[in-house]
Amino acid sequence: MTKGLDHMAEHKMVFVTGPSGAGRSTAIHALEDLGYEVIDNLPLSLIPRLIDGPPLDRPIALGVDARNRDFSATTLIELIDNLTRDARVQLQILYLDCAPSVLIRRFSETRRRHPLARDDTPDEGISRETDLLAPIRARADHLIDTSELSPHDLRSEVGQWFALTKSGGLAISVQSFSYKRGLPRGVDMVFDCRFLANPHWAPGLRALDGRETKVADYVESDPLFAEFFVRIHGLVEMLLPAQIEEGKSHLAIAFGCTGGQHRSVALAEKLAKVLAEAGWAVSKRHRELERRMGQPPSADAG
Repeated sequence: MTKGLDHMAEHKMVFVTGPSGAGRSTAIHALEDLGYEVIDNLPLSLIPRLIDGPPLDRPIALGVDARNRDFSATTLIELIDNLTRDARVQLQILYLDCAPSVLIRRFSETRRRHPLARDDTPDEGISRETDLLAPIRARADHLIDTSELSPHDLRSEVGQWFALTKSGGLAISVQSFSYKRGLPRGVDMVFDCRFLANPHWAPGLRALDGRETKVADYVESDPLFAEFFVRIHGLVEMLLPAQIEEGKSHLAIAFGCTGGQHRSVALAEKLAKVLAEAGWAVSKRHRELERRMGQPPSADAG
């Protein structure tokens, strides 16, 4: 269950963890810029002492990974469970994930040695660390896949979920994606819109994307669109207060189509606009459009 920062807790803490090379340092620096008290690589045995001291007037962000001096997955899990049960503490776990192939490339580019692969190739260390951190990943409140994110993008994502606002509102991310490349990680609600009319087959629309008015109008002309969108909007609108009551600080909603270029983008844009007009804090992300970076769409984009 994702937890928001409880304003009644004495100590508000965020653990930042994930495999080496996934962007933990970037995330830690982003939290520091947001006003968090940042401590990196503090021995796990010393973390409980932070709770015994006087509370700070701002949350604490702790960088935790295999490089911590007394790190062990079992110890970290026990620590997380103990802090979660402590009424004085409001704890969130931010897990930065990344595809192994991308991690290998990053270590190759920087020529850094993987902390768990002293005499082996980086892929051996990456495999060990992934297995080691699997139980912590399962406990994550926030999961950010950095495989395709630049440092700037990652800082933006961290700011999206961890900005210190007095409103304590729910941050909503609306995304589009291609089913050919799999579901985005960390999303809460997924809607398949491949049944809608595909602008890919309409003259003059193939090279455009769902942000264009012509494409959006084409998608909305499908007889099933109006009821589909009304039902989704109604469902989301009904669930948002319940998500806040449950303690969520963010909600990720994703629309998928064949190529992630037309239908899913148009729907994500429309829902984000409606929610923003209703006063919700909304961000948008179009995974496939970001990945293409100007490349021509594939033959079966949709």
